[in-house]
Amino acid sequence: MQKRRLGKNGPEVSALGYGCMGCTPSYGHNPDDSEMVQLIRKAVSLGVTFFDTAEVYGPLINEELVGKALAPYKGKVVIATKFGFEPDPSNDGRWLRLNSRPEHIKAVAESSLRRLGVDAIDIFYQHRMDPSVPAEDVAGAVADLIKAGKVRYFGLSEPSMDYVRRAHAVCPITVLQNEYSLWWRKPEQGMLALLEELGIGLVPYSPLGRGFLTGAITLQTKFGSNDFRATMPRFTQEAIKTNTAMVTLLLEIAKAKNATPAQIALAWLLAQKPWIVPIPGTTRLERLKENLGAQDVVLTGEDMVQLDKAAVGIVGARYSGISAKWVGEG
Repeated sequence: MQKRRLGKNGPEVSALGYGCMGCTPSYGHNPDDSEMVQLIRKAVSLGVTFFDTAEVYGPLINEELVGKALAPYKGKVVIATKFGFEPDPSNDGRWLRLNSRPEHIKAVAESSLRRLGVDAIDIFYQHRMDPSVPAEDVAGAVADLIKAGKVRYFGLSEPSMDYVRRAHAVCPITVLQNEYSLWWRKPEQGMLALLEELGIGLVPYSPLGRGFLTGAITLQTKFGSNDFRATMPRFTQEAIKTNTAMVTLLLEIAKAKNATPAQIALAWLLAQKPWIVPIPGTTRLERLKENLGAQDVVLTGEDMVQLDKAAVGIVGARYSGISAKWVGEG
């Protein structure tokens, strides 16, 4: 497995990480805990050393499962988790309320340490910006946790560029986790240049467009009521019909290289910057092996040009409702 360094002074990890969100109920299915524990451990045996979770996944149970799965590998893997949400009593207790107050951040850290069963959180991300809490206060709270030895590295997810600069001035940011793929290229509009300037790494989540770039989603695909993709504008029939042109190109390039569309999409990301580490998720061993095979795919300059052109034609907003507001798009 190839290695990459997250940020100028961050940890060295496998070139491809593992997004663990789907290991607990999400995307409309309920995976078996014991099978997911074994899959995560299989990822380690295949060379993966970087795993991503969050308190809101599950909620809470994802951290517990990841902690259990990785208990035999303490000190040998890097685990990232996130803070920034809390249950909303006015909305049936659903985790839809932002909270990044310093006292809450520190309380979440203690709880995540227990669930993960670790002495220190390797990477602690603010999951979403909280408009009621200044960036400086958030960064200060994480700096206190780092000083106390409870957190090793500070990260942000989906922040604005101004927010990055303000937080970084208080506590150096090691890594950002933003959506980035052929499906969503907004980080190219200034954010990548800022990260390079500040020496911050990037961890793209949903690097396969929530499954779309694998070619598995067509006009015949039906999403269950508990699959949040059913509410996303990019998964309407009209959007799928237009965006299928990207998948068609991925299939063509993949066929020529004896690869798969997913491998081409991940290889495109890896080719962007040496400090980018995608975290595709899966609940199936064959897909895990397929994803990891992307590190061996070499794209030519012509391939990159073709993919860049096709990506311009992607249509549909990526979020709607409150989720869009959390990322500044609603």
